[in-house]
Amino acid sequence: MFTAPEQPAPELTARERLGIRIEIVVVLAVTFGLQGVSAALSLINSALSPEGVSGRTVALNASRSDHSFIDLLYQLVGVARLAGWAALGLYLLWRSGIGPRVIGFAVPRTRADLPPAVALAALIGVPGLGLYLIAHALGFSVTIVPSAIDDHWWRLPVLILSACANSVAEEVLVVGYLLTRLRALGWSPNSSLLASALLRGSYHLYQGVGGGLGNVVMGLIFGRYWQRTNKLWPLVIAHAVIDAVAYLGYVALRGRVDWLP
Repeated sequence: MFTAPEQPAPELTARERLGIRIEIVVVLAVTFGLQGVSAALSLINSALSPEGVSGRTVALNASRSDHSFIDLLYQLVGVARLAGWAALGLYLLWRSGIGPRVIGFAVPRTRADLPPAVALAALIGVPGLGLYLIAHALGFSVTIVPSAIDDHWWRLPVLILSACANSVAEEVLVVGYLLTRLRALGWSPNSSLLASALLRGSYHLYQGVGGGLGNVVMGLIFGRYWQRTNKLWPLVIAHAVIDAVAYLGYVALRGRVDWLP
């Protein structure tokens, strides 16, 4: 990894450093940290099962009720939960004097943010699909079902909302929040980048080893982009595009192509 430009961290007292460490632990405990532990246990459980990892199927978006309206409410609660996680990270940074603009999350600018977002989506999305298909063929990945929501009238808009909620929560917390906090603690750019990428990979381990490694690579690229540009919106947009294409593409192609597991 090449070295990102150093950004001097403000001098903190021992109490302030302890406070940031405790804050990071608490935030990760209620968001992606414990999700990473759960995903690792899911991978181990799949590996120990008679059918193995490749014999397991994981639905990323699934129906929660036989009643359409109740199912819709369940889906919206999931979206709101992810939005709340992002809001928590933004609020804690704001309380310490670091507003959204400081981490590159001010009002998005279409001309400035869209081109790099599209480029990042293509850079991650296309090889990511290939990696998944190869890993699945080799038995290192579960069968991923991007959408198992019943065919309700609201399915497509909810899938788009879910893609947006995932992208905002992950990029705000795993990139904007975590890298900012680790920088304040004096971590080097490379060390904090690696920690962020490993966290991203950990909570995708339920997809198998391929999914975990693929998301580590995504974390390295996204995190370094933010460290170099201090722009978070291109990452949020790119992530939302990747997820939305996966969700909607699966709905459109399911049963129509033979290469899709």
